[in-house]
Amino acid sequence: MATIKRVEVLVTSPGRNFVTVRITTSDGVTGLGDATLNGRELAVAAYIREHIAPILTGRDPQNIEDTWQYLYRGGYWRRGPVTMTAIAAIDVALWDIKGKVAGLPVYQLLGGESRRGALAYGHASGSDIPALFQSVRNHLDEGFKAIRVQSAVPGLGQVYGVAADQKPGKRYDYEPAGRGSAPKEEAWDTRKYLHHIPTVFAALRDEFGYSLPLLHDGHHRMTPNQAAILGKSLEPYDLFWLEDCTPGENQESLRRVRSQTTTPIAIGEIFNSAFDYQTLITEQLIDYLRSSITHGGGITAMKKLMDFAALYQIKSGFHGPTDVSPIGQAAALHLDIAIHNFGIQEYMRHSDDTLKVFRTCYTFEDGLLHPGVRPGLGVDYDDELAEAFPYSPAYLPVNRLQTDGAMHDW
Repeated sequence: MATIKRVEVLVTSPGRNFVTVRITTSDGVTGLGDATLNGRELAVAAYIREHIAPILTGRDPQNIEDTWQYLYRGGYWRRGPVTMTAIAAIDVALWDIKGKVAGLPVYQLLGGESRRGALAYGHASGSDIPALFQSVRNHLDEGFKAIRVQSAVPGLGQVYGVAADQKPGKRYDYEPAGRGSAPKEEAWDTRKYLHHIPTVFAALRDEFGYSLPLLHDGHHRMTPNQAAILGKSLEPYDLFWLEDCTPGENQESLRRVRSQTTTPIAIGEIFNSAFDYQTLITEQLIDYLRSSITHGGGITAMKKLMDFAALYQIKSGFHGPTDVSPIGQAAALHLDIAIHNFGIQEYMRHSDDTLKVFRTCYTFEDGLLHPGVRPGLGVDYDDELAEAFPYSPAYLPVNRLQTDGAMHDW
């Protein structure tokens, strides 16, 4: 019987920081997992290297469920982003191994294909309406059939999700985590935002019509009442969803939002366990579940969570930014293809350097992503190239209110 022989933690920075777990079995099969936690990468690397790797040696790599429970229940200090990202990385690496041993892509082990491909949405943004229109057109030219829209707000400086204005044919390129010794501080004013965003979507619908699914991310910056106001004001523009309209830690607060607007609600990219969703799911306070495989405990945990959500007609919308590595993106695609209650998949194409270090086989065609047919996840890691990109500290920005400088949600 093969056993786990070695657990390696690999840190590289081809344009941004990534942490990768590589598990090697006694018969030479390797599996990869994504352990990247944006802005706190080394905390996860140390957790795995110092606390998890030593206790995995000699275990049966095929016993994925038992290993998941061993790491979750055996650690005593449960949940939290560092712990759950570490568990996810091990879990995904073991699924990669299982697929390779079976000679099948991971989605076949999850029940096979439920669809031809996973509908993906891209990210458009602009400093003004003409620039935003150009960004949307660029995404349509790339083949996207659904688009998230973020806009600058008059009177504010940098706003989350707004990249440099795009020329025709240019790829969206936005990385909020800035290299340096401290986070960048941004200013925020909710009233200005609430008055401006509905005018943006009015202009978009006038220009592109109503057949194009449009999404928007509020990035946790509103109170429940403010979120309800925005959701109501956006109803005429038929959004696919309004994402993270208010901090979701207080799950009951979504009752206020839900009672006041029919705009579909997506939440959860910073959640990392089923308990974060329990009230939201059972009371049907959301429409889409936003966690990533990388931060939500891996394929094992997210498959169970989506099965639970399916009982309440809630669909997936897995987090898929460029701070989830190509390994994490591939893991999401395998689950996207397999589950019945798939909704949509976030997709930001990684940089060319990243895609040289992480060689993938997933495809994007006619608006749909597919994980490919190679055994396992279908991602390879190039050690030699990775070593050419050493880790560099980077922090996500912080937010202060424009009026008085008090700290605010970013």
